[in-house]
Amino acid sequence: MPKIRQCQPCTACCDGWVQMNIMGADVYPGCPCPHSTGKGCNDYANRPIDPCDNFNCGWVIPNSPLPDWMKPNEAKVMVLFNKFQWRGVPVDVAIPVGKRIPPRALNWLKQFAEQHGRPLVYLEQEILDGKFQKDQQAIAYGPPDFQQEVAAKIAQGHRLWH
Repeated sequence: MPKIRQCQPCTACCDGWVQMNIMGADVYPGCPCPHSTGKGCNDYANRPIDPCDNFNCGWVIPNSPLPDWMKPNEAKVMVLFNKFQWRGVPVDVAIPVGKRIPPRALNWLKQFAEQHGRPLVYLEQEILDGKFQKDQQAIAYGPPDFQQEVAAKIAQGHRLWH
């Protein structure tokens, strides 16, 4: 039987750490969803299918490999498994809940990437004048070819995923 986890009281995805648009409102670091209460959604019954209902936090997906301590509001990282593909291999994305992913969580994710042959892209928040910026810095972890291809895409202004 799959392990089932509950989001609440975590609202990291709603609090702007993941960039998205909710019914016309841009959500990004420093700019949470207008429906987030910090403990849930004040309009949960009417939340949009995309992106809210379709969002797949790696901690709550069935049979998540993430340990219990990596709940996003506690570990300060959200993991999106198989966010895009590189040469037919799934690439996982880690998003900080705050400025950076804490070392314990980042080390766990790097070890997981190595053990499972899954390249990792992790983000760091850009801060200017004490405010989070919409842009985030992406760091590639994995084979040298993967790191070079990600760096080239970023340098050319290409998105890594949609």
